[in-house]
Amino acid sequence: MKKTKSDDVPQLTPKEFRDIATRVTNQITAMLAYWNTDQVCLFANDAYRDWFGKSGSEVMGMTLQELLGSPLYEKNLPYILAALNGEKQIFEREIPTPSGEIRYSIATYTPDMIDGKVRGMIVLVADVTPLKKLEHELQEAKAKAEHLATHDFLTGLPNRVLLMDRISQAIEFAKRKKTMVAVMTIDMDEFKKVNDTYGHGAGDRLLVEIASRMKSSTRSSDSVTRYGGDEFLLLSIPEVGTQENIETMVNRLLEKVRKPFEINGEVVFPTFSIGIALYPKNGTTANELILNSDKAVYIAKKLGKNRFAFAE
Repeated sequence: MKKTKSDDVPQLTPKEFRDIATRVTNQITAMLAYWNTDQVCLFANDAYRDWFGKSGSEVMGMTLQELLGSPLYEKNLPYILAALNGEKQIFEREIPTPSGEIRYSIATYTPDMIDGKVRGMIVLVADVTPLKKLEHELQEAKAKAEHLATHDFLTGLPNRVLLMDRISQAIEFAKRKKTMVAVMTIDMDEFKKVNDTYGHGAGDRLLVEIASRMKSSTRSSDSVTRYGGDEFLLLSIPEVGTQENIETMVNRLLEKVRKPFEINGEVVFPTFSIGIALYPKNGTTANELILNSDKAVYIAKKLGKNRFAFAE
């Protein structure tokens, strides 16, 4: 008679088989357990020690409620009941460890069916914390990259890429509502003297402070942008579409940004020349409005600086 491979397999006693199965499952880093319909544990591997501070033998005989505690048990209860009703469950969950850390996991509850009747459920819980951390890091890196692509590196204000999009949106809104859009080019007077006298580091600090002042003195619906160097640009949709209303807003802005600033123990008083272009009077596109507001700055400078002028 021909000998088969099965003839070479040593015959194990039930105890030997259980011992081998226990050693194998205890090498698995995922939590593996069997819970009966009363939610009492009949088997658990030692991975529970890392998650709950208990070995597999300590978990056996415990109920799910005793092991998980509140509120984790309540969060898992819908999945437990569904599995014990014969429906396989796969879901993500967070599990606190004894040290207070949070682990992210994917849990699988598989009903144990015999002759169409649920006898219990097999629970497999895999640790996906490294993957979740990597996912969060990638999301943060993506958000940072998107922010850097649309914001000025020095002041944190939106840059011209974001500004052009916002002006276009404001124009579309103004078309529908028949309102006015104001685009203002704001140029700091004699900024070169600050750099030449105190250094570029001091000039950068002044720009950051001016950006902060502008942002705090405008409405959330307005957009302040550093357009380049010492030039800023403000986009506004006035609540009352009149030139007088815009003049009031600009005077309020100038009052805020003209406050003294201390550099190396000395006080400087920044002043600004502002050019204002209005939609639809001075342009119907973002480029036209920016060009005409820039031209208006030169009008303000010719008039003596430290003032504003409307586009002609």
